[in-house]
Order: sequence, then C-alpha cells, then structure tokens
Amino acid sequence: MTVTPTTRTQTTPTRTPPNPLALDRALAPVESESFLAEHWERKPLVVPRAEEGRFDDLLSVRDLERLVTETGIRTPGFRLVKAGATVSAYTTDLAWRPEPFTGVADVRRILAEFEAGATIVLQGLHHSWLPLARYCRQLEAFLGHPAQANAYYTPRGSQGLPVHHDTHEVISLQVSGEKRWLVYEPVLELPLKNQRYRSALGAPGEPVLDVSLRAGDTMYLPRGWLHQALTSGSDSLHITVGVNVRRWIDEARAELDVQEQEQRAFREAVDSNEPPELPALDAQAVRRRARERFVRSRRPILDGQLSELRALDELTVATKLERRDTVIADLHGTRLVFEGRDISFPERLAPELDFLLTTEQSFRATDLPGSLDAAGRLTLLRRLVREGFLRRSGSAVSAPPSST
Repeated sequence: MTVTPTTRTQTTPTRTPPNPLALDRALAPVESESFLAEHWERKPLVVPRAEEGRFDDLLSVRDLERLVTETGIRTPGFRLVKAGATVSAYTTDLAWRPEPFTGVADVRRILAEFEAGATIVLQGLHHSWLPLARYCRQLEAFLGHPAQANAYYTPRGSQGLPVHHDTHEVISLQVSGEKRWLVYEPVLELPLKNQRYRSALGAPGEPVLDVSLRAGDTMYLPRGWLHQALTSGSDSLHITVGVNVRRWIDEARAELDVQEQEQRAFREAVDSNEPPELPALDAQAVRRRARERFVRSRRPILDGQLSELRALDELTVATKLERRDTVIADLHGTRLVFEGRDISFPERLAPELDFLLTTEQSFRATDLPGSLDAAGRLTLLRRLVREGFLRRSGSAVSAPPSST
C-alpha cells in the first residue's frame, strides 16, 4: 500500500536577525563560517589565546565560590564528581514549614571533598545564571539549536570525569587555571542522546590531541569524540557549552508521528495488508517544523521585568525602547510567535510588527512605520513590553560584579 504524504505549505516567516557575536567570541580569530564548514560535527578545534579574564564576565572563580558557599544552592543545580570514585553525602535538608528545603549544599562537606580532589560541577547555568543564560540564548539565535551550560571547578592535580564522550556538541571555555585534555577518535560517530559511552563500544586508541588549555582558550569537540581532562599545578575552572542539535532521525520520527495520526495504514496490524511506504522527508518542510518547535520552546529570559511592568504607565512616545536581545521570534504575517507565546494582531499592523522584529537599534514610538496614531502605537508597544518582547532601552540588568 502506498501512502501519499500530506502536503503542507506555508510562507516563510520573518525572523529575528541572528547575530554571530557569541560564537565569534568563543572562536576568534577563527571565523564562524570556516568553523561551521570545516569543524562542526566533523573534527575538534583548539583556539589558544592565554588571554586571562576573557570569559570572567560569564562566570568567574569568585562567582562560583559565591554560588556554592553563600547562596544555599540545591541539587540538581550542582554535584561533585571524581574520576573512578563515587562522591556522596554532600547535601543536607533544612527544616522549614510547610516543607523543608531539600538537597541543600553542605558547604563544609563540599570544601572537604574539593580539598580531597573532587570537582564541583554547576549544572544548568543557562537556567539560573543570567550571563550564561544570555550567552546561550545568543548562540541559539545564531545556530538554531538549543544550548546549555555547565561549569567545572577542578582542584589542582585532579581529574573530574574518566574517559567519555558527549552526545551534544561541546564548546569548552577555559576561565581560570589550566587543564590538560586528551582527545581520542570516536568509537561511535555522532551518538544519539541515549548512546552514552561504555567500554563495550571499544577502548580509546592513542590520543589525537594532547593539549593544555589556559585561561582564555577555547576547545570545540563534536559529539562522540572521546576525551578526558586533568589539572596540573593549578585549580581549573572551565565552562562547557553544549549544543543539542536537532537530527534528521528526530524529524523522521516526528514525521511518522504525523502519519500515525493522518494515515490509517500506519495504524493497521503488521499481519494485515502490505506495509505502507515510509514518507519521504521534505527538507524544506522539516527545517520549517524544526524551527517552529525551537522558537516555541525557548524559555523566556525576563531579567528586570518587574521594573518594566511598573514603568508601563510612564511610557511615552519619547521613551526609547528595544527588542530584548534574548528573544528568538518568528512573524507569520501578523502572528507573532516566541517563547511559548502565539499572538495574533490585526493585518493593518504588519508594517509596525515587521519593524519591531527586524530592527537592531533602539527606537521611539515615533519611529514606527505604518498608519497608527500616537495612542495606537503606545498601546502596541505597552502590550509587547508586557509580553516580554520589548523593554526600555538601557534597562538591561547588569551582570553581578566578578573578581578573580
């Protein structure tokens, strides 16, 4: 039985402009275009700089110390690891009504384990630490795939994790100290998320890279490349930015899910009739649907939004505004989609919405194109400030002070 794939047509939406600055910051002087053409999903890249302080504004040693020892951080926001050994019993529960705080860092225990060689790992910093939330979002806007961030603080003469591979693309930013990396050819190329490294896949061969990263250096590893890292005579802090690419196999499964709903043949028992033909993937349609899911799923980064809401009544035609640089949005005609929001506007607002989506400069209400009068422009702008799409220019929350 032959199944004809359902035809789905859609015009190309207007998108927020991607900016390569975040990727350039990690790779310079290597150009982003050559990196994507020669290294992305293909082979490692090391960018030596020895530029101390280059990444301190993202997360410094002092920032990490503050988070671990001063904030009551809770799991799974952190963990301790030590190559070849299990580290446990480094959290406690704090009594509180009606429910206790569970999994709170036991600071004395953590300090003792660190002195004994354990690595402190801060996890999911793209959720909890504004500088890295913003950095990951800027990478996402350019690459079109979700990004995440962890940090690893390893004491001198220690190793955090044994030989392993990651199932996402890895951009490692060395913040402080020095770390030696041994990198090996993959035993499984481009592994899926559930294909963690295990010895049954094969032992690593001879290292193809043996390199020491110093403060300000960058290393990129495609998923699947085996690696391990060791510190020397200094403590080491590095940030690992992981990029979780959307794969063709993911889209093939998504297409089968659609066919399951739309075509009876896929729901028949395997012992009846002939099997239906698998649908061919339409590259353009696949990329469009992947983009739609990506845009809708971005978590809002609403730093300073309480202040923005409180200032709405003071917004005038002379107030300078800007689109939040953490917003990734698509405009389908006059339907604005971003961060779980799907807002439809009258068709007559198309010029204003297109301007707001694509401008990379701050603006005033009087700069908007279209036929809205002053009151109508303020109504539109206040709505988009309330939704977290716009903010007052210059009101972005500054990163907390860092010191090393």
